[in-house]
Amino acid sequence: MAVTLQALLAEANRLMEPEAFQDYCPNGLQVEGRGEVRRLVSGVTASQALIDAAIEQRADAILVHHGFFWRGEDPCLRGMKRRRIAALLENDISLIAYHLPLDAHPALGNNAQLAKRLGIVVDGGMDAGPRSVGNVGHFSEALAPEQLAQRLVDVLGREPLVECVGEQPIKRIAWCTGAAQSYIDKAAALGVDAYLSGEVSEPTIHSAREQGVHYFAAGHHATERYGVQALGEALSRALGVEHRFIDIDNPA
Repeated sequence: MAVTLQALLAEANRLMEPEAFQDYCPNGLQVEGRGEVRRLVSGVTASQALIDAAIEQRADAILVHHGFFWRGEDPCLRGMKRRRIAALLENDISLIAYHLPLDAHPALGNNAQLAKRLGIVVDGGMDAGPRSVGNVGHFSEALAPEQLAQRLVDVLGREPLVECVGEQPIKRIAWCTGAAQSYIDKAAALGVDAYLSGEVSEPTIHSAREQGVHYFAAGHHATERYGVQALGEALSRALGVEHRFIDIDNPA
């Protein structure tokens, strides 16, 4: 079933509420393609590999979490950026991106979808208000650190980096997908047993050790595969467009 690009954007914006966020990039339509959408391809990042795969799949639009035009980057369309955007324009494919709105959504977001897969009961946000990017929750039964590590392997298909700070079990946990390693201090202040993010930095390990919080870094890409899939499926159900998720492997 074909829908107009504007109808697709209207439904996506209704779900994501991008106007409620101060983000590092534009949310919504970033590159305009043809006016009708029959096939929507989703992926984590608008890389050349994803664009090439979408062209091969004869997609009309691409939906991603990591799009283009980040704050502070060189705005000139040269080299890699030129090739990516040229491929979209030459094939009349729209690029639609949602960054923080897709992290924070209480049902479709990266954090909500990861919690669902890991068996975490969401208690609330790491920040006050309805649009917190990170979350706090609990497991129905406490897990040993090695049990959570194995669950991450089983769910995400990759070995996490784990910093254990003792043998205490994990009942309460805070988490935020992607590059949210700096939130560990906020998590520690909330009194959780463990904190989970996608990426890790050198200071993160010291913070975990000194504040007595188990820490898990499960990969930026690996932790953010699920929100964009959930949004794509929601758009497919609501509008009847065909949706296909394409996972471009990234070990980071």
